[in-house]
Amino acid sequence: MILPVAILAGGLATRLGPLVAEVPKALIDVAGRPFIEHQLRWLARCGATSVVLCVGYLGEKIQAALGDGTRFGVQLQYAFDGPQLLGTGGALRLALPLLGAQFLILYGDSYLNCDCVAVEKAFLESGKMGLMTVLKNDKQWDTSNVLFENGRILRYDKRNPTAQMRHIDYGLGALAAEAFDLYPDGAVVDLATIYEGLLAREQMAGFEVTERFYEIGSPGGLEETRRYLQEKGIA
Repeated sequence: MILPVAILAGGLATRLGPLVAEVPKALIDVAGRPFIEHQLRWLARCGATSVVLCVGYLGEKIQAALGDGTRFGVQLQYAFDGPQLLGTGGALRLALPLLGAQFLILYGDSYLNCDCVAVEKAFLESGKMGLMTVLKNDKQWDTSNVLFENGRILRYDKRNPTAQMRHIDYGLGALAAEAFDLYPDGAVVDLATIYEGLLAREQMAGFEVTERFYEIGSPGGLEETRRYLQEKGIA
């Protein structure tokens, strides 16, 4: 059993255009089932038993489709943004009562292949408030945004990446609830801002993975993820 997992599934997914006009990104069909079902089944295989979905846009459709998570082998709870979009960090801040003192975080458009147990172990042993998984990307799949050397994250910047950055935020993180102490209830804040703040306070650990990520945040990524899951027989 691993720590509770928060899935950030509240985005508007504007890059997908008409595909998400009436269906939230989490419920887009990918290789025969809603994408989020692939995520939940993977998390269950990793040992997750408690998952909190941070939802916003069309979140009620996600809740209606997934229910309490029993058929996926996990307990599902929902944290709704409400009338104002709070950003990924604000959504997590709102979900803290459901998540507890420490938890893992998964982006709602990512399909990963890492060892969740090893990630959790590294986080707990680090003694830090946060951990980010990183992949040596070399701009292959997206813009590299992490300077990672000798097992340490030296810089993370999604808005202003530098040429020295060869790694990328892989899509699975871990946080302690105290990482949000600087942000009041209802604050609009991005998760990247929280990560950057922790890094500045030397409270951010890094964990390097080697298996690439798949994503459905863009039409090209969606098609690539469909092919991957079909070829692997994960449909």
